[in-house]
Amino acid sequence: MREYFASGATLSIEFRKQQLRLLHDSLLAHEQAINEALFQDLHKSPEEVWVSETGLVVAECKLALKKLDRWARPQKVLTNLANLPSSSLIMPEPLGVVLIVAPWNYPLELLLGPLVGAIAAGNCVVLKPSEFTPATSALMKNLIERIFDSKYVWLIEGDGATVVPSLMQSFRFDHLFYTGSTAVGKIVYKMAAEQLTPVTLELGGKSPCVVEADANIEVAAKRIALAKWNNAGQTCIAPDYILVHASVRDRFLAAIQRVIQTFYSTDPTQCEHYGRIINTRQFDRLVSYLSNGTIHYGGQVDRESRYIAPTILTDVSLDAPIMQDEIFGPLLPVLAYEHFDEAKAIIARNPNPLAFYVYTESTQQEKKWLAQVPAGGACVNNSVFHFLNHRLPFGGRGNSGFGVYHGKHSFDTFSHSKSVLRTPSWIDPAIKYPPFKGKLSLLKKLIG
Repeated sequence: MREYFASGATLSIEFRKQQLRLLHDSLLAHEQAINEALFQDLHKSPEEVWVSETGLVVAECKLALKKLDRWARPQKVLTNLANLPSSSLIMPEPLGVVLIVAPWNYPLELLLGPLVGAIAAGNCVVLKPSEFTPATSALMKNLIERIFDSKYVWLIEGDGATVVPSLMQSFRFDHLFYTGSTAVGKIVYKMAAEQLTPVTLELGGKSPCVVEADANIEVAAKRIALAKWNNAGQTCIAPDYILVHASVRDRFLAAIQRVIQTFYSTDPTQCEHYGRIINTRQFDRLVSYLSNGTIHYGGQVDRESRYIAPTILTDVSLDAPIMQDEIFGPLLPVLAYEHFDEAKAIIARNPNPLAFYVYTESTQQEKKWLAQVPAGGACVNNSVFHFLNHRLPFGGRGNSGFGVYHGKHSFDTFSHSKSVLRTPSWIDPAIKYPPFKGKLSLLKKLIG
């Protein structure tokens, strides 16, 4: 792969576009097989697969094909006085051979979405899908091997805890893009640091959701429920817990209970678009949280099918395990608050979440919350949907990660911005050469 990249095969814009077209067309041609694989792994419906997996990658391909000429074009910038009459530009160039490691919750989108940016930027790519979604992983391996030369894009399966360290010990990648838990992210970051490999870490955390006293409760309940229980809550930017103003707590609880029944029926075990927990290990972890509060709604479980009902918990202590760890499942603690500072203090117990959501009709309160809660991204009167806008950079801060992607931001992540100064030789001012004595005042004007 290093030799293939060094040959310059990936540099031309037309080559990159050809590869993006291959990926785009292959996804559409295998749509049914993708749907079946994701249903087998996570019980996802075709509609959910398109909205949160295949469709997003297809859209990224279309955008890159449309914008790549502009993205890859050197950007002219102004030249400072000391360098006149030079010209200055920023030239994006590919990093080289990059590694993309994906999680299991959105096993297609979180692997192939970053791949689009890496291809558009002109890199060779090693892909490591999650071993916990075997049907999807096998399908993607078959798809990748059909359309790409293994010297260009190579997909390797296996246990991530073994494969990733082995790869990084035997080869220095030019960039590592990792999506997963904060705990594993720290390990990956440490391995990358040993080789000074730059990284993008897309991690998780406890994304809080505030429902103010003046919020549109019915709308808030629908948008929160959609974001929380899509993929059975196994979404890194799902609302992790709700802070609802005490004056509207009961209204909110009643509204979200009605919404759950509307979305998933009174028996979600029979609902075709309600997901399942990825494996028994995660199932057991989530079930252990059920004793951390009062089950206000839901709570039904079935270990054999890895089913956990959409569940609302109340009377949850801030010191309970469910309020310490990212839930990553269909359990939603609802806590009441009286004052802004009280809610802010609760959020501060788990700083720098990947996402922050606030529901309010007050512009003043909106601005106050956005200014006071640092987060990777945020929505006002919405949840999760900022992920769908390719113009918004997606990424975390602090414990929720660093680095961004989506749309042009993906292209930038997998590119190096090379600064270029072009200076003519027809003029060569003596002031820039020694001896410098007597030139200080002029140099101050030029440099200052």
